[in-house]
Amino acid sequence: MSTVPAADQVLSILRYLARQAGPVPAAAISRDIGLPRSTTYHLLDTLARQDFVVHLPEERRYGLGVSAFELASGYSRQAPFERLARLPLAQLVDRTGYNAHLAVLHGREVLYVIEERAPGRAPLVSDVGVRLPAQLTASGRAVLARLSRAQVRALFPDPSAFVTRNETGPGSLSALHELLVEVRRRGHATEEGEVTHGFSSLAAAVLDHRAHPIAGVAVTFPTVDVGAEERHRLAGQVAWTARELTRRVGGVVDPGAAAGGPPEAGRRQVGDRRP
Repeated sequence: MSTVPAADQVLSILRYLARQAGPVPAAAISRDIGLPRSTTYHLLDTLARQDFVVHLPEERRYGLGVSAFELASGYSRQAPFERLARLPLAQLVDRTGYNAHLAVLHGREVLYVIEERAPGRAPLVSDVGVRLPAQLTASGRAVLARLSRAQVRALFPDPSAFVTRNETGPGSLSALHELLVEVRRRGHATEEGEVTHGFSSLAAAVLDHRAHPIAGVAVTFPTVDVGAEERHRLAGQVAWTARELTRRVGGVVDPGAAAGGPPEAGRRQVGDRRP
């Protein structure tokens, strides 16, 4: 597809400003993005007239303006990510027959934003709007495993950061790092009875365009009902759904990921869930 250079340059400036801790000089923008100074000033002037950028003359710096805030607010109101995720999550439920949910990292917790319930399955603690300790949940572990060690350390700086349920789960940074190494090795996260006694979950991370984890997709099932072979199938279903969501949001898909449709379904087939 063809691109419009000026549009690319404008978007590069806005993305750059959004990543900064505060307003920055035009010279820094020009240098870090790789634009000529004259082009940078022209684009900043245009953005300032439309209130996407604000110029602070006394400081000789530029920051994001109110129109950029309105864009962010519009994104929150429209919830496009949740809309994109709902169908793949429903299809995951169709293929597995188990409850599925989508959670995002919020500090040291995960916030559940979608729950798709399978027919005949009981409601779970992971209802929409519920927050749980990230290190105890499969969704949280899938996301944490994609962060750097420094980022994980910042979230869990001391033993007081480790909350437990059912007296289980990692209680130290070293134990958490060991668990996350295993998640990365397997390619998916698990938890068994650490959130709700008698239930287990499998999860995989959804990535954005920088390969940064933005959510975890998970299925939850009664522990005694699912043996090793079926867990393997469920892990494939969850991983495929996470990759599909990554594609949908324009994220970085693991180059080693399998192409094509979802793996063979476990207990149910698409179409069983709805008349």
